[in-house]
Amino acid sequence: MGEAYKAWLRYAPLHPDQAKEYAPWCGMIVAEASGQSPLFAAACEELVNGIGSMLGRRPEAGASTDREHYLMVGTGEHSEFRGVMETAELEAAGDEGYVLKTVEEPGRRFIAIGGKTDRSALYGVFHFLRLMQTGQRIHELHAVEKPAAKLRMINHWDNMDGSIERGYAGGSIFFREGKFIADRKRIRDYARLMAAVGLNAVCINNVNVHEVESNLITPELLPSVAMAADSFRAYGIRLYLSVNFASPIQCGGLATADPLDPEVKRFWAERAADVYRHIPDFGGFLVKADSEFRPGPFTYGRDHADGANMLAEALQPYGGIVIWRCFVYDCLQDWRDRSTDRAKAAYDHFRPLDGKFSDNVVLQIKNGPVDFQVREPVSPLFGGMRQTNQLLELQITQEYTGQQKHLCYLVPQWKEVIDFDTYAQGEGSTVAKAASGALNGRPLGGFAAVANIGDDSSWTGHVLAQANYYGYGRLAWRPELTSEQIADEWVRLTFGNDPAVVGTISRMLLDSWSIYESYTSPLGIGWMVNPGHHYGPNVDGYEYSKWGTYHYADCHGLGVDRTVSTGTGFTGQYREIPAACYESIDSCPDELLLFFHHVPYTHVLKSGKTVIQHIYDSHFEGAERAAKLVETWRGLEGKIDGGRYASVLSRLEEQSKHAEEWRDVINTYFYRKSGLPDAHHRRIYP
Repeated sequence: MGEAYKAWLRYAPLHPDQAKEYAPWCGMIVAEASGQSPLFAAACEELVNGIGSMLGRRPEAGASTDREHYLMVGTGEHSEFRGVMETAELEAAGDEGYVLKTVEEPGRRFIAIGGKTDRSALYGVFHFLRLMQTGQRIHELHAVEKPAAKLRMINHWDNMDGSIERGYAGGSIFFREGKFIADRKRIRDYARLMAAVGLNAVCINNVNVHEVESNLITPELLPSVAMAADSFRAYGIRLYLSVNFASPIQCGGLATADPLDPEVKRFWAERAADVYRHIPDFGGFLVKADSEFRPGPFTYGRDHADGANMLAEALQPYGGIVIWRCFVYDCLQDWRDRSTDRAKAAYDHFRPLDGKFSDNVVLQIKNGPVDFQVREPVSPLFGGMRQTNQLLELQITQEYTGQQKHLCYLVPQWKEVIDFDTYAQGEGSTVAKAASGALNGRPLGGFAAVANIGDDSSWTGHVLAQANYYGYGRLAWRPELTSEQIADEWVRLTFGNDPAVVGTISRMLLDSWSIYESYTSPLGIGWMVNPGHHYGPNVDGYEYSKWGTYHYADCHGLGVDRTVSTGTGFTGQYREIPAACYESIDSCPDELLLFFHHVPYTHVLKSGKTVIQHIYDSHFEGAERAAKLVETWRGLEGKIDGGRYASVLSRLEEQSKHAEEWRDVINTYFYRKSGLPDAHHRRIYP
């Protein structure tokens, strides 16, 4: 198993000085739990193996000890463990949170790790091991951690033929040739990686549910689904399935999938009962309906609340939930129609239904109103849905941000989203609070993200793309973490604590989103990509298409007028303060100017540059900065193992060449459109 495969669980041998500091505490582990569940056993095994790998000597394990220093792993159910934890601490941690605490008593000093449940113990163990891996002090610990959101989920877009929609790291780790992969070791290894960053839910199949995958809820395939659920359960992760809304027709032999039809309701009730017979802790269904040719309730004159609530009723007796995606829009738009705006669609569809969804329905809302672009505003739905459970959907897989061939650390982008103030209930009404349910007191909520995982030996194809998966998990647990903290943490876990390595790779990560944005789509316009696969520049690739993704560039200017006063009215979907900011060209941020306004090429930005000069400058500078990433990485030769060094170098070299293509295509296009020369007389192809 190579270093790339181990990802953030390398548990590399520590520097002798660090090992000397930790060794006295880590010679003995006392396990204090009322029962030895598989989850608690996994926590203890992880602690023993991690310490053994880092210190070169496995700790002893037992139920008690007379040693002066040791570690105690436990749950609040056990009397001795509860005796060293304050009740208020355990209550503050909740069912998934944990406490790390140095306890000093006559004749003994020990570190207690755990909380109210076995899952608490597991998450606490991973936190403790993270402290050791990153060289933190452990002598005076007192940390109480609790996840910000109840649901911290990964969506896999895997198909049973082994392919992955928008997958850039090889094939599926679950499926091959229409069947589940028999060897489940990799799934268990993957579950460890998930649990290490606090994730607790996974959907293993594509939201675009095809014919074969529709049968995952049938007796034919449920035994295999149950075996996959076993692998995840060992690390506290509940399994979900994407379902085909038309399954009553596809799998049940009915003539309709009308959500109000009694036979349809009976079909779903029977399927739910069968699923829970096989998987008692099954999480629920993820649904993409009435979107991009997927079937849904619109076919029968019903709305999304009708469809979601019907499925929720089937799952409710078992504690299951329905996750209903809000990615619904007209994908057969006439490009000649300037009044229809794809950005408005999700709000228009779902805002009128606020308060009509069952309590076990969660709406999964994309971070932006369009589709995971390198830059777009936050979806106004987060400020509009006050009586409905919500999930913030992010995309870890880099569909529009380089497809894991380019380095693009997305945590800074996600931080802007989760910290965005919707003003739904006054100042401080952030997306993080809306998504978690804290803003409106909703019972469910959290985060979901599209995975970037495949069967590549490094999991993610580009080794540095592991930082996006890791960063998502950490943000879903603690949204207040900074991009810098997460980058530093990931680099230390993945490459070690050498200051030169940590500083260099952290800076590369933190600069990369800005670099990628610089040489691709300018000022929030987006979508200048090749149709279908979405890799590489094609400025007019979607300009006259049915997908509603336009830039409206002509000889005078470019951008989409989404104002209330003269445009599509999209700005009016926001609460008053952000709406006013975006409505006015004077207050609209430069980085989103072309998303909200159509402007002439000579319009002067807040930077003092004209729009056309910004386009030229940013694309030249972006390509230069991409080339410097290669040289910066070369400076780490000899400090990183050869396999990972060579793999990353090849990706960065490809990125540098591709950035030049982006530069030349974009600059030439807008030079030809505008006829305006570059002020610095650099080469632009006529």
